[in-house]
Amino acid sequence: MSTSLEKYNKRRLISSYFSVVLSISLVLFLLGLLGILVINANRVANHFKEQIPLTVYFKNSAKVSEIKELQQTLDTAIYVKSVDYVSKEEAAERYKAEIGEDFMRFLGYNPLQNSIDLRFKSDYVTKEIIAEVANQIRSNALVSEVSYDEPLVGLLTENVQKIGVWILGLSGVFFLIAILLINSSLRLSVYSKRFIIKTMQMVGATKPFIRRPFILQHIRLGLLGALVALIILTGVLFYIDKTFPELQMTKDKLLLVSLALGVVLGGIIITWLSTFFATQRFLNLKTDDLYY
Repeated sequence: MSTSLEKYNKRRLISSYFSVVLSISLVLFLLGLLGILVINANRVANHFKEQIPLTVYFKNSAKVSEIKELQQTLDTAIYVKSVDYVSKEEAAERYKAEIGEDFMRFLGYNPLQNSIDLRFKSDYVTKEIIAEVANQIRSNALVSEVSYDEPLVGLLTENVQKIGVWILGLSGVFFLIAILLINSSLRLSVYSKRFIIKTMQMVGATKPFIRRPFILQHIRLGLLGALVALIILTGVLFYIDKTFPELQMTKDKLLLVSLALGVVLGGIIITWLSTFFATQRFLNLKTDDLYY
């Protein structure tokens, strides 16, 4: 009988610890994921800015050597990220692949023009700068047309700062939710041992002496939860980096290490504070109040 009771109590204890570790790891994982988003938000925004092309179409009379000369001149400009030459033949092959038909077979000629795709450095992706550069290029006698997605440029430049503010706000909300969730899990764990706490207090044990084993135990659980969260975060981060290498999510190693330390310290500090206040609450209760 006593053996069965011991096994039952042991299973309950393991189940309690498992639920605490699971809740801590999930909450810390979400916080860590949000931290990765905060760290890389500016880099991701800059990446999308630098993907907006300004396409320069040339007159049919323009020689390839003249186009290449203009390309080299633009490539040295301080605001330019890259300049890619696209011949009319290459443009025709791309268009055929997009529509799935050989349009030149029906027309009998290639109506497309030689062009260059100019991409700006992220700091220079503003409506004013791109419009000024576009007007300068239009004044060139070789140029037939200059085209770019003006509404998209405006949308990105106007909303990047707003997105940053929203991310910071969400970070604060999630951090508060994380504290409340971990605190609730730990309070339930301490609640199951409230009679042990009161018994120790009644036989003369001091409050720090009673609190110490609970705090140490839950700090160990917090460290275990942080370790599980970091393992999942590492897997997610490398998956994103492999799927979208252009985002360079693992580029800033120092910030990522700081984030990992923050997750570990967060697990320790939150569990320490939650356990301290939970045990303190039951230490201050009268014996009759423990049944409610």
